[in-house]
Amino acid sequence: MTTPVSRWLGKTGVRVSPLALGCMSFGGDADEAASAALYARARDAGVTFFDTADVYNHGRSEELLGRLTAGARDELVIATKAYFPTGPDGNARGTSRYHLVRACEASLRRLGRDHVDVYYLHRWDDRTDLDETLRAMDDLVRAGKVLYPACSNFAAWQVARALGAAALARLAPLVAIQPMYNLLKRQAEVEILPMAAALGVAVVPYSPTAGGLLTGKWGVAKRPDSGRMTSNPMYQTRYADPAYLAAADGLTAIAGELGVAPAALAVAWVLGHPAVTSVLLGARDVAQLEQLLTATTIAMPPELRARIAALVPEPPPATDRNEERSPANYGAR
Repeated sequence: MTTPVSRWLGKTGVRVSPLALGCMSFGGDADEAASAALYARARDAGVTFFDTADVYNHGRSEELLGRLTAGARDELVIATKAYFPTGPDGNARGTSRYHLVRACEASLRRLGRDHVDVYYLHRWDDRTDLDETLRAMDDLVRAGKVLYPACSNFAAWQVARALGAAALARLAPLVAIQPMYNLLKRQAEVEILPMAAALGVAVVPYSPTAGGLLTGKWGVAKRPDSGRMTSNPMYQTRYADPAYLAAADGLTAIAGELGVAPAALAVAWVLGHPAVTSVLLGARDVAQLEQLLTATTIAMPPELRARIAALVPEPPPATDRNEERSPANYGAR
């Protein structure tokens, strides 16, 4: 087993592998045998961080991950999530105390564990008072069912507000955020990544290959016969901009020059941001995972990172004052 250099998970004192295995395919695109093969290859590559959610394949992902990790629980960091509907009942969703307690207990049963290491709020809840959510998460921590609360798909202001409220009430803080971040979706650079770096929050981005768009299979004149982008309306909507195909071609060309897989280069680019802790890899089979695992072997000097970044427009700063990035400004301290 190889052991890549691990990274600190925010301010927790816990170390995790720079590549994490996202288990959304377990029990879905990857059947039990394929899931076992993915897990074994990830472990052999030194991956210690595994991520799932209660809604992935109706809980099947958690069940498979629980069985696969049964003999190595003290060597791994396991994360799962709650928010999205787990049943037809109107209360089987959200981040209310009512739902979080039930969702956490159900996840623990499926995982076959007495606690989960990282428990993500899968989305900001527009209907539940934040204080209730934070208190519920703190109660789960105090009960020993959760070690570290975290969040996914939160805006920077939502994370900052949650951290402030938790500090004021002396509750367990959110230690990590899981945002979407890749070459085509760079909004996280505007506020989420700077916020995380300033406040010591771990960042675990998902979708580093943009739903497969950055794997070398897509381009202005290239369309694969299968994959998320061909069958999933959510991904088709998310990456509908035709300019993304030209950027995909550009990344593929640079990867060819370097002699690396485009998918691995896409992951290495995300991993190269200084605020990023660990990047979630998603794969249907070992062949896909094999390419992604080589990302840690790709050097990402500033010049290469900037060259790749230039394939897409840079998002404007939070203040929208583009001139602050140029000599035409009032100056800085």
